Amino acid sequence: MAGEGRPSAEADLFALEAVVVGQPKRSWWRRCAGPALAVSTVEGALLAHVTHTDDTHSLLAKASGECLVRIEWFGPAEFRFTDDMGREVGTAGAGHFIKTWQLTLGTEQGRRLLLTRRGHLSTEWQLTETDPHRSPAPEVLGRVTASTHDAWIGLQQYVVETTLGLDASERRTVIASVVCLHLLRRPPGSSNSA
Repeated sequence: MAGEGRPSAEADLFALEAVVVGQPKRSWWRRCAGPALAVSTVEGALLAHVTHTDDTHSLLAKASGECLVRIEWFGPAEFRFTDDMGREVGTAGAGHFIKTWQLTLGTEQGRRLLLTRRGHLSTEWQLTETDPHRSPAPEVLGRVTASTHDAWIGLQQYVVETTLGLDASERRTVIASVVCLHLLRRPPGSSNSA
């Protein structure tokens, strides 16, 4: 599940097997006026950024400003992804009271995927087609690993690794769902993690 070589910053981020979604570095005494999240290659080349237009809408856009995915948050833990033409290209939702335990993803083609945390204290989620807690050893299509990359401020980052079993549109849904996971763990304007 390693990345495909050393991609340039111009590479299509949905074609990459591994990307990093994380809060940009900032000074602890100033509010960040820039993007809420940055999407980069594992090597650190910026590919895209996420901005929150309000408490229910976020925008994933290329570094050039081109819209990639609009994320709408409705209900306690339901998200809808649309492209720049307003067409639905995916969904994510959580049905448990612990909203970061498992997200159910719906891709543009109708494929159902699960992003499931391995345990209550785990910082890793596995991407599968069946529930790993109910069926024995499902095929792992990817994993998301969360960490704090600045302990002083508590900035979070997520390494998103996927297999060749996913196409670019499915990776788009997975990356957008990681943005949702971050929103559920640390909503805009809040400093608390779930």
